[in-house]
Amino acid sequence: MEHKLSTPVSKDAVLSLSAGDTVFLSGTIYTMRDKAVKHIIENGAPKGVELEAAAVYHCGPIIKGREVVSAGPTTSSRMNENTVKLLQKSGISLIIGKGGMNSTVLEAMKGKCAYLSATGGCGASLAAKLKLNGVFREELGMAEAIWVFEAKEFGPLIVTMDAKGKSMYADVEERVSRALEKAIVTGSK
Repeated sequence: MEHKLSTPVSKDAVLSLSAGDTVFLSGTIYTMRDKAVKHIIENGAPKGVELEAAAVYHCGPIIKGREVVSAGPTTSSRMNENTVKLLQKSGISLIIGKGGMNSTVLEAMKGKCAYLSATGGCGASLAAKLKLNGVFREELGMAEAIWVFEAKEFGPLIVTMDAKGKSMYADVEERVSRALEKAIVTGSK
């Protein structure tokens, strides 16, 4: 199913998403990587960063002046440990990134947050759907600062971890594990 969502994203909208659905997102998106997530956990969100029902993008964009040159996704698993803490401190509705997150994050997302995968290697294409609205914690560096983007039909994004506890990544791991077991058993005869 295809969804066109706008931020802030309501709990009902998050719960309507199922793994495998496609999302095009409009509205405010905040970038956050390791240092920004850690900063928010330790100090709270900077004034002007509204995380309730927000979309957070694991991205270290390339910005030139006021232009978003590239905005490809960062591997989200780097933020596994701190994402659980971030979810406990905020009302984030959507996390966007690549590669998925672990089962601990999936459990923490239940009932309140979904994970959307953006295609790696498409940073320039994704940047074309973003307009720069501001930046916080610039002293963390370009990749680690909290950039505020206004998105217009940002995507396509694939729901790969939904708020009901379904993870496409876990499904793939399980199928691969079964196939390997079968290959080992049949290969040993």
